[in-house]
Amino acid sequence: MKTRIVVAAIAIPFILAVLLWLPPVFMTGFVALMTGFIAYELIRASGADSCKRNFIYGIISAVLVPVMVYLELDRIYFHVVLYLLCAAMFAEAVFAYGREKSIKFFDILTVIFGGYLIPCALSCLVNLKMRELGHLYVLLPFLCTFVSDSGAYFAGVFLGKHRGIVKVSPNKSAEGFVGSIVSLIIGMIIYGLVLRYALNIPVSFTILLLYAIIGNVMTQLGDLAFSLIKREHGIKDYGNLIPGHGGMLDRFDSMIFAAPVIYILVTLVPAF
Repeated sequence: MKTRIVVAAIAIPFILAVLLWLPPVFMTGFVALMTGFIAYELIRASGADSCKRNFIYGIISAVLVPVMVYLELDRIYFHVVLYLLCAAMFAEAVFAYGREKSIKFFDILTVIFGGYLIPCALSCLVNLKMRELGHLYVLLPFLCTFVSDSGAYFAGVFLGKHRGIVKVSPNKSAEGFVGSIVSLIIGMIIYGLVLRYALNIPVSFTILLLYAIIGNVMTQLGDLAFSLIKREHGIKDYGNLIPGHGGMLDRFDSMIFAAPVIYILVTLVPAF
């Protein structure tokens, strides 16, 4: 616990600086670093590393995606990256077939998922940061993940009695799920009050409530989805990059589901 607190005390000011004060290029670098490590951790944890070049393909693709989002390149370039990643993986699989270290279709899908789809999801953070008032909008997915996780943790520790409602994560309790959504609703209300009364920004609390409900559901789904992958492969953490927190994917698994849904909601129904 002490290690987790120390790491959080160091990381939170850095993340806040990237979100609030530094220009979008720093957000892009942060996301590219995040997605590169996540691609590596997922490929290794899932056993899709029979060919070491899989790491190279996955990491290169994972880093390129947020950079292309920042550069606002035409959609064709994203198709090119996906096509080249698929072509490289299938070429490796074809030539490795029948050998001791063959590449299975599951391995190909894992590299595409970790090297392209997850980076596309997390690159929504870059999209949010580049909007007008982007430094305020990009806080929303972080609010969803960190407040939801904290609310679930403390409600589970102090009130949790009905555990095992989801077998993929048996320590989670019904009280934790409720605490997660309640804490995020309160957090969104506080955020709205700060926007309205401290920054004089007109804000719709109804829409913020919508963000909270949908964002919380997707945040919890993201956490459970990547817990499912860990259970299937018999691992506790995806890595040990962040002391006390595990790997990059352990820390930001919820964000993979939260960032895209918040970006969609902000685009369709902006709250401010």
